[in-house]
Amino acid sequence: MQRILIIEDEMNIAVLEQDYLEVNGFESDIATTGEEGLRLATTNLYNLILLDLMLPGMDGFEICKKLRETLVIPILMVTARKEDIDKIRGFDRGADDYILKPFNPNELVARVKAHISRYDRLMNRKHKQNDIQAGGLLIQSDSRRVFVNDEEKTLTAKEFDLLKFLATNPNIVFTKEHLMERIWGYDSIGDVNTVTVHIRKIREKIERDPSNPQFVETIWGVGYRFKK
Repeated sequence: MQRILIIEDEMNIAVLEQDYLEVNGFESDIATTGEEGLRLATTNLYNLILLDLMLPGMDGFEICKKLRETLVIPILMVTARKEDIDKIRGFDRGADDYILKPFNPNELVARVKAHISRYDRLMNRKHKQNDIQAGGLLIQSDSRRVFVNDEEKTLTAKEFDLLKFLATNPNIVFTKEHLMERIWGYDSIGDVNTVTVHIRKIREKIERDPSNPQFVETIWGVGYRFKK
C-alpha cells in the first residue's frame, strides 16, 4: 500500500487530507511541525509528501530544501499563500506541485495519484535502462535479480557481481586475474581457481547446457567473456 506523509500544523486540514487519502487506499502519517516531518521523512519510506508552507519553527521552504538532499519522491506544497514569488521559491527548492488552500479534497487526491503514477513510470524506465537483456537472460541491476526465460535464478552476491561485470562488458575477454582483482579486490594474489568455481556455478544456473555455454564462454588460454 502506498504511503503518504502529511506535514501540516492545522489538524483539521491534516485530518481532512488523511481521511480522503485513506478512503482512496493510501496509508498516511501526520506531522504537525517541520522538525517532526523532517524526522519522519528521513526515517520512513513514503511515496509522496504533502508539505504545508507555513509551519512553526522550520518552514516548508527549508524542509523541502533539506528533503531534496536525499529524497527524490514527489513533494506537493499545500498553502494559502498565493504570491507567485512563493511558488517560484517552492519550485526552486524542489517542490513538484503547489496546491492552494482552500482546496477540493478530491482534486488533491487526484494530484497525489498523478504524481505518484508519473514518478513510478520514471523510476521503472530508469530501472529498465539499467537492466541487461541477452536472449532469454535478464539481469536486473538495481534489484540484483536474474531471470532465465522468466524463471528467477538465485545467485550469490559474488556470482551476481561476476555475471553483471561480464555482461556489462560483452564480447570482451577478461583473464582470471583481472576478474579476481575486479570482483574480489585482490591484486592478483588470490586463488584464481575461485573465478573458475564461480563461473561453473553461474553456468549451472543460467545456461541450458553448462558444458556448451551460450552466455559465458571460455576462451582457452586467456579467460572468459560474455557473448551477446
